[in-house]
Amino acid sequence: MNNSEKGGNVNPGFEISEPRKSLDAKFPDNVINEKGEEVDEEDSRPMWGNQLEFLMSCIATSVGLGNVWRFPFVAYQNGGGAFLIPYIIVLILIGKPMYYIEGVMGQFSSRNSLKIWAIAPAMRGLGYAQALACGYILSYYVSIIALCIYYLAMSFQAPLPWAVCDPSWVNCVPSSSTGENANVVNGTSSAESYFIKTVLQRNNGLEEGLGLPVWYLVLCLLASWIIIFVIVSRGVKSSGKASYFLALFPYVVMIILLISTVILPGAGNGILFFITPEWNKLLELDVWYAAVTQVFFSLTVCNGPIIMFSSYNAFKQNVYRDAMIVTTLDTFTSLLSGVTIFGILGNLAYELRREVGEVVGSGGTGLAFVSYPDAIAKTFQPQLFSVLFFLMMTVLGIGSAVALLSSINTLLLDAFPRVRTVFMSAFSCTVGFACGLVYITPGGAYVLELVDYYGGTFLVLFCGIIEVIGFFWIYGLENVCLDIEFMLNIKTSIYWRFCWGFITPAMMVVVFVYALMSFDSLEFAGYTYPLAGYVSGYLMLFVGVFFVPLVILLTFYKYRSGSFYDTLKKSFTPKESWGPRSAKTRREWKLFKEEVERERSMVPRSWLKHVGLSLIGGYKRP
Repeated sequence: MNNSEKGGNVNPGFEISEPRKSLDAKFPDNVINEKGEEVDEEDSRPMWGNQLEFLMSCIATSVGLGNVWRFPFVAYQNGGGAFLIPYIIVLILIGKPMYYIEGVMGQFSSRNSLKIWAIAPAMRGLGYAQALACGYILSYYVSIIALCIYYLAMSFQAPLPWAVCDPSWVNCVPSSSTGENANVVNGTSSAESYFIKTVLQRNNGLEEGLGLPVWYLVLCLLASWIIIFVIVSRGVKSSGKASYFLALFPYVVMIILLISTVILPGAGNGILFFITPEWNKLLELDVWYAAVTQVFFSLTVCNGPIIMFSSYNAFKQNVYRDAMIVTTLDTFTSLLSGVTIFGILGNLAYELRREVGEVVGSGGTGLAFVSYPDAIAKTFQPQLFSVLFFLMMTVLGIGSAVALLSSINTLLLDAFPRVRTVFMSAFSCTVGFACGLVYITPGGAYVLELVDYYGGTFLVLFCGIIEVIGFFWIYGLENVCLDIEFMLNIKTSIYWRFCWGFITPAMMVVVFVYALMSFDSLEFAGYTYPLAGYVSGYLMLFVGVFFVPLVILLTFYKYRSGSFYDTLKKSFTPKESWGPRSAKTRREWKLFKEEVERERSMVPRSWLKHVGLSLIGGYKRP
């Protein structure tokens, strides 16, 4: 699975360019770090204080707002309990393989999502595309955290401000009302009116312009970025310590909410509504597309943070175990939040004497800031429930935002190593705050939907496809498996090989092509975007996509020679610097690869046979 292989005695992606005696001469300037490891001085990087910090940081990253406000509604829209089947299948065939390989490659190379493409220099543009996707997501993600902080501050009022109607709101139904008195023809809940008219001050569309940022949301956005800055200002030292709280506290709140919810009248009906399958949905490609996008959004794969976090690991850390823990826990959290949320909505339906489907409301930010507050306003302790819920949402959001910003910060710090982390963090947070002001204007909600759809979903899926091609079809599947064997001392099973080599890329390509071909008008809250909105969205997508071919062409120019084949080969062959961070470990790795290749060179094999042996793990070990 390496495009440099042309039959005969094929070298699967790794070339032995020098004899063993020359290896020592390549690493003359080695230093000893605080852990007693011999490292290249220029590549010396900070590391996690312990293995648990990495695990907690990954949990804080992957278990975020997507599990609470996105997953329950996506599941409801796509067949309820039936959605869990494609979701789990996608998790097993795409989510887990992508999470595991990103952890492996980051740990093996101790490189960020840009420098890791020393593995194939022409693919370096993917690192820029992933950084841009990270920036897109982060720009609006923190604005959602700002909304959580605003609602958290308002939760200490009695009564809750969204539980009662303002005299100016027409056909308003107080969210605190229950029973038949809450039924009003064409009525709107006070929670919805409060969110749209008071909090967002949302206008009627982009045609009316963006308007000025809402001042109290500016303060909340500033507070969000200050909290993130404090956590990332000292790099992994500070973010690793904060990860314990960011990862564990939401579970305390979720368990409290779950226990409090299941005892409410009607909660059982809501939970049954959530898990009852609509089997006909399994045949719809839209459901599978929703499952893929939910897995990508939830696990935070294919946009840099997992590679970045694992690059600070010790070389021999059991990243396989960590990847399995995080991906399994992420699924458990989604199910836990789904049961909790639909239990609350079931109680709401009971109080209003309606069907559960009639009180679900809208998805996205509407679910987090309309449906949930509306339900919370009817509980027996609305202030307590509201404080707990929005505190949990704030912590979940900050955990993921810290990872996204750290990924961008790592790229900048590796590019400008003389700049102190605190100054780079201050610069990144300032730029992020300035970009976030767009989303807290009266027209900002419409921009958020565009950026999320084109800059978040589409671009990240594209990055995932190119990442798989780069790792397994250019560097080589068998090379990756050998690196895992050398680093973790475990042999890669057929399951991982088939997923990485065929199943995962095939499923992602099918979903990506389907999403492009089945174009539907993008709508938000009944608003259909004008042509300019679609043009802006596709520009965001194409800017990220364009980095890949642009860098490929620039690399061809850099390595140009009299032979196109030689230029192509050099552009996609790993650099001499590729390998483990420690100079001593790198020498051992090169010896290991030499011994393996010497054994295999004795067996003639074609490219097709090499592909087959790579997929089934059929190569003999020396």
